Amino acid sequence: MSTIKDKLAVLPDKPGCYLMKNKQGEIIYVGKAKVLKNRVRSYFTGSHDGKTQLLVSEIADFEYIVVSSPIEALILECNLIKQHNPRYNVMLKDDKTYPYIKITNDTHPRLEITRKVKKDKAKYFGPYPNAGAANEVKKLLDRLYPLRKCKTLPKQVCLYYHMGQCLAPCVYEVDQEENQRIALEIAKFLDGGHEAMKAELTEKMMQAAENMEYERAKELRDQIHNIEAVMEKQKITLIDTVDRDIIGFATDKGWMCVQVFYMRQGKMIERESAAFPFYADETEDFMSYVTQFYYDKQQALPKEILLPQESEPELLAEWLGVKVLTPKRGKKHELVQMACENARLSLEEKFSLMSKDEARTVQAVHNLGHILGISVPHRIEAFDNSNIQGVEPVSAMVVFTDGRPDKKEYRKFKIKTVTGPDDYGSMREVIRRRYTRLLRENQDLPDLIVIDGGKGQISAAMEVLQDELGLYIPVCGLAKDEKHKTAELLFGDPPAPVELKRDSYEFYLLQRIQDEVHRFAITFHRSARSKSLLSSQLDEIPGVGERRRKLLFQHFGSIERMRQASVEEYRQLGFGDKLAREIIKYLRKMN
Repeated sequence: MSTIKDKLAVLPDKPGCYLMKNKQGEIIYVGKAKVLKNRVRSYFTGSHDGKTQLLVSEIADFEYIVVSSPIEALILECNLIKQHNPRYNVMLKDDKTYPYIKITNDTHPRLEITRKVKKDKAKYFGPYPNAGAANEVKKLLDRLYPLRKCKTLPKQVCLYYHMGQCLAPCVYEVDQEENQRIALEIAKFLDGGHEAMKAELTEKMMQAAENMEYERAKELRDQIHNIEAVMEKQKITLIDTVDRDIIGFATDKGWMCVQVFYMRQGKMIERESAAFPFYADETEDFMSYVTQFYYDKQQALPKEILLPQESEPELLAEWLGVKVLTPKRGKKHELVQMACENARLSLEEKFSLMSKDEARTVQAVHNLGHILGISVPHRIEAFDNSNIQGVEPVSAMVVFTDGRPDKKEYRKFKIKTVTGPDDYGSMREVIRRRYTRLLRENQDLPDLIVIDGGKGQISAAMEVLQDELGLYIPVCGLAKDEKHKTAELLFGDPPAPVELKRDSYEFYLLQRIQDEVHRFAITFHRSARSKSLLSSQLDEIPGVGERRRKLLFQHFGSIERMRQASVEEYRQLGFGDKLAREIIKYLRKMN
């Protein structure tokens, strides 16, 4: 660590990239910084959430590369990530590419479908959702425009020439200007000019019909129908025809989902989605993904890129040379929100499907036991405390049997012996009450206890179990990050972090348990506070004691219904008219 301290002291006040290494000298994380000194030092000072702490705990050394501008740092970071594949970086998967239509830069240009966009002075249009969609458009263009079709020029004209779909440069001399004119017409067509082409063909069709050239008119009509069928399948989302990409993201349970919506000619043509665990700052990792996404696509960029407001658009705009916006209102803002919402729902679906996978859930329970070095935790009991500044403190317990919530076994506890916000004291009381009762009634004990909290809460629980009750049930804790999300698993004596992959079923099982006990505790706390508040309002009314208060709640259910009730309704419960009027008057005055 002294080497790291020495290096931190001499870090330059310049932009650049830093490479974090583990004990084996492997590069485990690459990052960029506008000011290297500030960014790199931040890893080794102050507190971090669990996922970043996991990264920091593995750093044994680092190196850095100084560059002349933040733009260069952005590009270098992308290159270094591609080169080293660091474990903790967000990695763009290269296994999914989309097809483009290409007008080649040959002397006699031709149309091609390609999945690689190269710097070869050709013109690229797309991306298209799949090869079928791209082929449909290409076939239409082949029928409408007579560019050469053969990859290698033959020695004699082919069928395309006789069909009027090729100028046959293999045999006849074709003026270069004519080739350029046709290529320009195709580019216009793909850039939204198909409406003009339809109008032109419609006029020709009408003229052919007038001249009684019915076969020609039918051919033109079929061409118009082909254009409509191929080019007008997509729903128009914006009035303008600017090509733009809309990118949104969402995070949950240590995962990030990024969604890219391709809008071409004002039409939504495709969506691309990627989900992956992330370890650093969510905005940094999102921008790292976006940089990698565009790194190999600079020959086929949209005119505009829309990002969420929390993004960093300036560097991306300067590097790519296109508009990069973070809209705050209007239709564009709605589109970004739509991308973010789709990302959120995609993660929700992912976790929902994971929870329904019976075999993998059971396997996760077995694996969790192996990881912790205990027997298979068939029955897991989890605890969480809830209070607001010590008011109405409660605790809740949920039970998971073989990885599934067992709701009939859930229990609620009102804290009785602790005053004020004492989380450790509350934990001791609840553990004492729960397991004293199980011992007294000779009931089965759990295989694992999960505490929603860190080292202090774990120690409080183990103190009661071992020192007071003589029980040696394994206890683990789930610490949260600053966003109240599950960050790390703590286990042992003293409790220490347990390495658990964030994309594993075991980690997800623990997250589900923590989310469920937290939900149950919060719901109970709100209910307890609400009842307490209502009871305290009735306590102020002379003549309303505990018995009458219970009677009122059993009959009316809420203060609002008591406030709106008539004297007659109170009379039916045995209240005198004078007291009934006092209650109604007091409650209406409090409104």
